[in-house]
Amino acid sequence: MVRKDRRPNVLLITCDQWRGDCLSAAGNKVVRTPNADALAAEGVLFRQHFGGAAPCSPARACLYTGLYQMNNRVCRNGTPLDARHGNIALSARSLGYDPTLFGYTDVSPDPRTLAPGDPRLKSYEGVLPGFTVRQLLPEHQKPWLSWLEARGIDSGAGFPDIHRPADEIVGATTDGAVTTSPPVYSKDETPAAFLTGEFVRWLGEQERDTPWFAHLSFLSPHPPFIVPEPYNRMYDPADGTAFRRAASWQAEAQSHPYLAYELGQQQRANFRPGAEGKVRDWGDDNLGRIRALYYGMISEVDAQLGRIWQAVKAADAWDETIVVLTSDHAEMMGDHFMLGKGGFFDGSFHIPLIIRDPRRRKAAGASVDRFTEAVDIVPTLLDLLGEVSPPHLDGQSLKPFLDAGEPGNWREAAHWEFDFRSVADGHAERHFDIGPRQCNLAVIRTKQFKYVHFGGGLPPLLFDLEQDRDELTNVAADPAYLPVRLELAERLLAWRAEHLDQSLALAELTEDGVVGHVAGLPPFQS
Repeated sequence: MVRKDRRPNVLLITCDQWRGDCLSAAGNKVVRTPNADALAAEGVLFRQHFGGAAPCSPARACLYTGLYQMNNRVCRNGTPLDARHGNIALSARSLGYDPTLFGYTDVSPDPRTLAPGDPRLKSYEGVLPGFTVRQLLPEHQKPWLSWLEARGIDSGAGFPDIHRPADEIVGATTDGAVTTSPPVYSKDETPAAFLTGEFVRWLGEQERDTPWFAHLSFLSPHPPFIVPEPYNRMYDPADGTAFRRAASWQAEAQSHPYLAYELGQQQRANFRPGAEGKVRDWGDDNLGRIRALYYGMISEVDAQLGRIWQAVKAADAWDETIVVLTSDHAEMMGDHFMLGKGGFFDGSFHIPLIIRDPRRRKAAGASVDRFTEAVDIVPTLLDLLGEVSPPHLDGQSLKPFLDAGEPGNWREAAHWEFDFRSVADGHAERHFDIGPRQCNLAVIRTKQFKYVHFGGGLPPLLFDLEQDRDELTNVAADPAYLPVRLELAERLLAWRAEHLDQSLALAELTEDGVVGHVAGLPPFQS
């Protein structure tokens, strides 16, 4: 147990693009995740946990700041994170930790804080302020490639070709068929294995009496979809449930203008280097093999989680360490003829969350079916560390669930946002003939219904999830559902009104000075 004279260690792990239903502890009958399951057996599994946005940078902005996209305003990969916002690393540092990063955070720095020629302005893969970087692993993966070279693996192809099958000629295009052939690197030489090794080495250097805060940010199971033996053939492509989709991609495209646009945009090369053509035309055999590889990638990163658990236990720190295991966003995995993330489907936003606090054993092994969101992570960690969460944050602490309780006035719906503007080239803006401020959607999802509101005059969507689990039939124009549509639209509007930027709205200047809360400053009067 954590000694009363010191704070606990914190281990925050994100596995990029891990879908929430791809966890054996959550009931998946195919994919096997024994080490994540072991964590769930000692902690709490949150079954209805949702990311706040997509892709990576917007999703992580919600996770790291505790603010919805409407407030952090990170809309796309490359959108700068306003320097005025706090985050979990800065908060941990203020408590005496040295938050240490292994991997990446995909945070674009505020250009107003940098000189015009600063090279950091040329990449969206910046580091969240507050973190000490022990091992950076951005998209080009050069540190990992150098490590492979030192182990005798020819990495001359670089990224992304290093992730092509070893029996495929680099530089050649393929006929479109997806194989389960492995890459040139082994199961002990994956990027996840590399990062885990760096963490284990760092952990051995930590002073026993000094609490630490580490963030491991794994790329897996993010594309490219390829994995070494034995994981590449661990799962049969025929296994798994049927894809959630209409009879054809054309039918999907006809159901809404945004889906038609997205299906036309997705390119196979973004998911398998060297592949040509559009994802929508890949066919069931190829999508089935991709799903099997995706499951294998999950099992591979799960094996690295096992190494981490062993290392923390060997350091005699397991019972002094809070562990949070989650993702930034999820993966469509062939549903609706799509791969990747974005849009409004649950497949893109339903993500895993497991929290283990060794001081709270009453709820060990429990699962929670209430709606939780990525913005809840920051207030939860602050609460577990004995700090009062700033009232302007959008998330709520999950600590009551960890104490086997039920918090009062908990949300009855999940919310997320997706912004599809393309500032650099204006592609989406031209396609829909709308402005960048209108290229967005917002979702409210209850147990029974999902309502999707679009900007720019695009038609709304309403799904009756009890009758239509696969989100195929839009009933927004059905007169029988008009009361439901109006109610959810009003609830979505009320949600936005409640959560719009509260940085200064919770403070007031009076004859006695400042009363209330100013984000970034200590509380004034209550």
